[in-house]
Amino acid sequence: MGMNMNRKMKFAVISMMVVAVSACASAPKEIVQQEPEPVQEQIPAPVVTVPAPVAPVEQVIVQAAPTGPAAGSADHFKYVSGEDRVYFAYNSYDLSTTARDTLRRQAQWLGNYSTSILVIGGNADERGTREYNLALGARRADSVKAFLVSQGVAPARITTVSYGKERPIDGGSNESSWALNRNAHSAVLVGGEG
Repeated sequence: MGMNMNRKMKFAVISMMVVAVSACASAPKEIVQQEPEPVQEQIPAPVVTVPAPVAPVEQVIVQAAPTGPAAGSADHFKYVSGEDRVYFAYNSYDLSTTARDTLRRQAQWLGNYSTSILVIGGNADERGTREYNLALGARRADSVKAFLVSQGVAPARITTVSYGKERPIDGGSNESSWALNRNAHSAVLVGGEG
């Protein structure tokens, strides 16, 4: 038994030593990760740049070459006036507002070209007798002349003629054709700058 006791004793001493050593050992530390503090972006202060003063630039305005027909020509008359004809209602020689506006532009052109002479041809549609339409065409031409004279055009520069129904601009036999044929046509015979 002696030996058995010795062994038990050794075993007990070793066991105590193991317990003692393990008791001295520190407990495992719990690792706590700390979250990093948020990083604030630093926004740079706005940079204000002031442009350097610029020397004034001279602007050169170049006028384009005039377009359109030659000044003082019959085509120029129509171009400036917008129309070389004025139109009338059926069986009438009264000037409409549109006709008066056109004639004002014609009078202005005639004022700028004082050596120009104007022939006004009065026209009618195909309805009615030849004699009636010649008389109506004459009244239409005279109505245009009277308005131009009221706008300052010298009467001696304007000649009137009636074509009645003899010179239609539209050969149709319907209302739209007749409306076109009821007109007074202004034709420039002599042009030139005054």
